[in-house]
Amino acid sequence: MSLKEKNTALAIVAHPDDAELTCVGSLALLKDRGWQIALATMTPGDCGTALLSREEISHIRKDEAANAASLLGASYHCLECEDIFITYDKPTLIKVIELIRKTQPGMVFTMSPDCYMVDHETTSKLVRTACFSAGIKNVKTGSPPFFHTPHLYYVDAMEGINKYGQGISPAMIVDISSKISIKEDMLACHASQREWLRTHHGMDEYIHAMRRFAAQRGADAGVPFGEGFRQHLGHAFPKNNLLSQELGILVKESMNLANTLGNEIISNKPSF
Repeated sequence: MSLKEKNTALAIVAHPDDAELTCVGSLALLKDRGWQIALATMTPGDCGTALLSREEISHIRKDEAANAASLLGASYHCLECEDIFITYDKPTLIKVIELIRKTQPGMVFTMSPDCYMVDHETTSKLVRTACFSAGIKNVKTGSPPFFHTPHLYYVDAMEGINKYGQGISPAMIVDISSKISIKEDMLACHASQREWLRTHHGMDEYIHAMRRFAAQRGADAGVPFGEGFRQHLGHAFPKNNLLSQELGILVKESMNLANTLGNEIISNKPSF
């Protein structure tokens, strides 16, 4: 099977709504180019409530996630880990490896390795290992090994900052201006989160906050709305930028961003 035939893009995020906040605009662009889309969450978001039980909110949030995925014509999978307690261990890794073997993606998107929440960081670490391990035959799951290391991309950290409040610059920004409406519509499916965020985070502007950050990333690339990514380029992972190859001029990479912004090396930011 050639790489081009492995045209599934799989987003594995920590909680329902994480993908809508970070990468569904880019996934929608890939969908237009013939890619199959799969969305997965490590948890059902069972702590995302101030009122309901774990069972009640899990049911609601999985339904919301499935409804959002349906707007993109995507499948939805929940790996049923516990919110707040995502753990880097063998049983959890087996779940993620099995998902990759079943979906056989050419591209995988996951959380930033450095983010405000440990669930996000642990998800990132699990997915990195699972992408590397999916082709190892002595790692046993319900599906046979998938002998191809997917292209792995990290989405922006929430608000584009690390746990110390420092900015994390993307290596590329995708122009999602044509897909901001479906990004909004998919995020709006997660209605249960408005009350939760208002109670716990003190914020009542769920969709507006998403739009502001997408506009900020867009401005970084000279377009109305954008989503930022970094590609995992360590040993054994693909070095070509498949996302850029598929989306063409909609992806502003490194030096292209420099030409748009006129940026120079500033403190610890990479030179674009």
